[in-house]
Amino acid sequence: MTTQAQAPQHDLPGKPTAVSRTTLSHIMTGNDTNLLGTVHGGVIMKLVDDAAGAVAGRHSGGPAVTASMDEMVFLEPVRVGDLVHVKAQVNWTGRTSMEVGVRVLAERWNESAPATQVASAYLVFTAVDESGRPRPVPPVIPETERDKRRWQEAQIRRTHRLARRRAIKELRDRRAAEGIDD
Repeated sequence: MTTQAQAPQHDLPGKPTAVSRTTLSHIMTGNDTNLLGTVHGGVIMKLVDDAAGAVAGRHSGGPAVTASMDEMVFLEPVRVGDLVHVKAQVNWTGRTSMEVGVRVLAERWNESAPATQVASAYLVFTAVDESGRPRPVPPVIPETERDKRRWQEAQIRRTHRLARRRAIKELRDRRAAEGIDD
């Protein structure tokens, strides 16, 4: 499978993955904790959305809005005093949408031990114009073998997202046709 064979047609010149890749770092404080004394998952999700939004806006050259968040996975708790690094990049682009992959790493602020991956997520953003309507985005050009793998995996996730959406719509249409009001 080649990247070009399955990429949507674009009129805009492509941008390499590295152009929009970014890292957002934040130290966790007592204000970020949940009832268990660890950092609230919603705080991490906000950082993920912020970093992904910056990447999507950078890649598309303007505003982009979160369309969906897939597979937010929490692997380890984050603690007060952890320095959190949220790394994001565009994995795949469609005509007006982009999948952004995000990895969240944490390290103790006062230790030199390597950072540990604590979460990951995939978000879909839609580029919008000043009226809030979808606008075209440049294709992403995978640069490394890892980028190519991420592009291919994003293609699979997109196929699953569309199939899931179609199956749910068909089920709801069938239930409505049978007179079942949910």
